[in-house]
Amino acid sequence: MTAHTKKKPEATAAGSDGDSKADVARSLRAQLAALTGGLAPDDYAKAWLEWYLNVASHPPRQAALAQSAYEKMLDSWHFAARAASGEPLAPGHEDKGFGDPAWNVWPFNVYARAYNNWASWWHQALAPHPGAAHGSRAHFAGRLLLDAASPANFLHTNPELLKHTVAESGQNLIRGMKHWLEDVERTVSGRSRTPASEEFEIGKDVAVTPGKVVFRNRLIELLQYAPQTGSVYAEPILITPAWIMKYYILDLSPRNSLVRYLVEKGHTVFMISWKNPDAADRELALEDYVQLGFLDALAEVRRLVPQQQVHAVGYCIGGTLLTIAAALLAAQHDHSLASVSLFAAQADFSEPGELAVFITPSQIAMLEAMMSKTGVLESERMGAAFALLRSRDLMWGPAVHQYVRGERPQVNDLMAWNADGTRMPHRMHNEYLERLYLKNELATGEFTLGGHEVDLTKLHLPMFVVGTETDHVAPWHSVYKLRALTRSSDYTFLLTSGGHNAGIVSGPVHPKRRHRLLAWSDTSTTLSPEQWLKRAPLHEGSWWPAWERWLTVHSATEQVPARALPAQGTSADGTLGDAPGSYVRG
Repeated sequence: MTAHTKKKPEATAAGSDGDSKADVARSLRAQLAALTGGLAPDDYAKAWLEWYLNVASHPPRQAALAQSAYEKMLDSWHFAARAASGEPLAPGHEDKGFGDPAWNVWPFNVYARAYNNWASWWHQALAPHPGAAHGSRAHFAGRLLLDAASPANFLHTNPELLKHTVAESGQNLIRGMKHWLEDVERTVSGRSRTPASEEFEIGKDVAVTPGKVVFRNRLIELLQYAPQTGSVYAEPILITPAWIMKYYILDLSPRNSLVRYLVEKGHTVFMISWKNPDAADRELALEDYVQLGFLDALAEVRRLVPQQQVHAVGYCIGGTLLTIAAALLAAQHDHSLASVSLFAAQADFSEPGELAVFITPSQIAMLEAMMSKTGVLESERMGAAFALLRSRDLMWGPAVHQYVRGERPQVNDLMAWNADGTRMPHRMHNEYLERLYLKNELATGEFTLGGHEVDLTKLHLPMFVVGTETDHVAPWHSVYKLRALTRSSDYTFLLTSGGHNAGIVSGPVHPKRRHRLLAWSDTSTTLSPEQWLKRAPLHEGSWWPAWERWLTVHSATEQVPARALPAQGTSADGTLGDAPGSYVRG
């Protein structure tokens, strides 16, 4: 298979009118997206209409909701009467931000109690109904409104903020306004990183593991890291990170760098560093990411470390790409890979979790319209989508903290990385959303690439798959589905505590982490997720050592002398240098 860029057929006279109408429709959608923040309003209109009709056609549900509304209203009145006596009275629901003793005083406890009852009723009313096509979307929209309306978000209804403002004689509000103006200026100027996150300089504070750029093409730089031991395992490791963010999440500070951990354990490590695409890359396709990305990198690793199989590792969307590439190689009877390890990576998108609210034909058409003008999807759009999924923690909480309390957050290395976003090429992103998320072609066996069928049942390699307990990007139940799609007779699934990022960036020692692990030694036996949880033993601590031991078991017994870094790598322009390279700074 070779990468190529498909050319659009020349427009015919008969088709020019249809093309112009499509262009007008696309332009109108792009203008609408500017007003809605990229959300497709028709999706939410359908969701609210479906919810209304469902309630209207079910009298028992109407009665239950009316009874619940009466009970909660009565509770609010009774609570207000008790609180009016002046006796300190906790409003309850401390998890919603009302745990401070300041909320136990009238009238703030009344505000909190009334809000809790109101929010609880709406959650009950908007709970997805079995068979409702848009139920989760209505619940999502309702939750956004409820999070926005919390009395904790407003100065005059939040006793903690009032107390803080009095103590500072309003200086916090002045600082907050200054912070707001700074962020507006940064947004207008196109600088997405916050001042605090810029304290973590790439190559100095993060991404500091020594290495060289040994290969470069128009899409990737391949990094090879310097050995830290006198001898190394024979099989090198090639890591394919996600391209929706920068690679260095796997090489943050020395204490939590997966790359440093592996080289210190005697592994030869290669890392793909993706280019941050611009308008000139708008026609890059999924096929290009497989060929120019993983397959070109694999060929270079095989050139530098000849006669050795490669342990392939993929994280997030990089893991999905690795799964596709590994299936293609298996179909061609190519035995370049020794094993496949996947971290928080999906192949079956039938249950994509909370991201499903953004994956609809209307939403994809809206994104396509936005990207058609610029050629890329800006990283801020993707970041905003993830923030909406956790609006209380990722939007309103930080906004109150910075603009009302006047305090910038203390940023760590992971938060700085998260602020360093990347863009998505127009064509690739459309293919990814439509073919994988919306149509789920990879899991159903309908996915093809460059005319080649991608059949996951061809995968017989040893596999180590990691899911994270609180992942809302790649829910572990979805990650777990890969077991039934492949035919590996040496298959391990590990579930770690934490989320999509923090659960993976565990560090070799982590007092708050735990994990479960269970392996299969046949090609077809599987368990339901619930059965797996019951059978998989619980282990305290980070999952990194368990995976590294697995790599060791699947490597040659005898180690070889440490491999020196090449003096000169392969590049179209011949300008290669030290890690972390140039693409990560784009």
